This record gives sequence, structure tokens and C-alpha cells, in this order.
Amino acid sequence: MAFPHSRRKTILALLLLAVVIAVTVSMGRWQLRRADERRAVAAAIEAGRQQAPLRLSAGQGAAAYMPWRAAEARGAWRPELSVWLENRNHQGRPGYWLATPLVFDDGRNAVLVLRGWVARQPGSQQAPAVPAEAGPVTVQGELAERVPRLFELWSFGGAGAARLPARLGDGPAPVLQNLDLKAYAQSTGLALLPTVLMQTAASTSPADGLVRDWPGPSVDYSQNQGYALQWFSFAAIAALAWLVVAGRAWKRARQRANAQP
Repeated sequence: MAFPHSRRKTILALLLLAVVIAVTVSMGRWQLRRADERRAVAAAIEAGRQQAPLRLSAGQGAAAYMPWRAAEARGAWRPELSVWLENRNHQGRPGYWLATPLVFDDGRNAVLVLRGWVARQPGSQQAPAVPAEAGPVTVQGELAERVPRLFELWSFGGAGAARLPARLGDGPAPVLQNLDLKAYAQSTGLALLPTVLMQTAASTSPADGLVRDWPGPSVDYSQNQGYALQWFSFAAIAALAWLVVAGRAWKRARQRANAQP
């Protein structure tokens, strides 16, 4: 009676070890893919920053708006069309990003500018007043494909998220978690460039109290490679254990076969 019981335990151990091998190999391959993605992001950042600075205007080809490319725009702020983006932290402090369109001289075409970060006042749930600046300004920064997004738990249920009003400009600036460029263009009626300017400097405007220290994506692909090595090491250990268990089972089966008359 001991033989079937021992055989069942051996089969169960081999199955469990096979599952461990499959899972750890899969995790190692996933870490290698993440390393490739981060390496591609690092290459895109370097390629963008090697481009000559771009003077933004209407009618430029989409290829000119390479992410991370230095760019400059001249126009007038439309502070009444501003949006505050909440839950944006800086050095561990909660706060807001301010997004305001900069309208070109033609009065219709514009670029959405992420102007900077401001801290949230302790105990207050209200965003600060939007800085007002009159006259044309020249804004310098780097281009981004879109406004960086935050994960929204309520996005799966379709409820709970603050939305843009049908028409911006009436009342205080709305406070949102994320901002879609197309939806913002519809709400403002502006012809927006298909890019976002993350402001780093304004050559003709006074100090507005905004911090322009933008977070960048993680590009440490060597960390993922290290994790992949760990997962493959676990897989190798599990494979070795599988061979040991299988070898011992085969040896016991031979001994039982030889012991039979």
C-alpha cells in the first residue's frame, strides 16, 4: 500500500515543480521585455533631446513634434481656460499641475502648456488661483505626446471621475485627475497642436510661483535585467529539483522491479 501513496506524492511534486518552472521562466521573460521597453524609452529621450529646438506654430507636420524635443512658443495665455490636475506629487508633497493654453497670434491655434506644479495647502481641498499674466510671452520647454496620466480606480466603472465642462471659461478652473487633449480641444473650441509643451522657462513673464521640475519615466533597464536573472535562477533551481525527484522516483521503480520474484 505504500507504493501507490509514494507514487502519488512523487507525481504531485513533479507537477508542482513544473508549474514553478513555467511561472519563473515567464516572469524572467516579462522582466526582459520590460528592460527592452525602458531601453527604447531611453533611446527616444536621447533622440528627442538631440533635435534642434523647434519654434511651435500652426501648420507644422506631426513628425516635428518628437517627444522630449526642446521647443519654444510665443503667444498669449488664456488663463480662463486653465485646468488643475490633482494628485501630482513633488518630492513627496501633494499638489497640482497647472495646464493652460497658449494662443498664437492668429487667435485660434494654440498649444496646451503644462506650466508647473504648486503644493496643495494643508487641510484645503481647493486649488489655488490661476496666475494671470497679460501680454505676449515666450515659453520654453520640452514636448510630450500627451498629458501624463495617473491610474484611476473609477475608470473601470465609469463613475466618480471629474469631467471637463461642455464649455470652459465660465467659473473657476476645474480640477481633474487626467486630461485628454481631444476632449480639452472640444471644451475650449481651440485648434490645439497635437502635442503638449512641458514648460521649463518663460523668458518674458514674472515669477509665478510654479515649480517646473518634471518627473521623467524610469529608464533603469539594468534593474529589470537583474530581476530577470533572479527569476531564471529560481527556474534553474526548480528544474534541478525536478530532475532530482524524477531521478529518485526512477531509481525506486527500478529497485521495486528488481525485488519482484
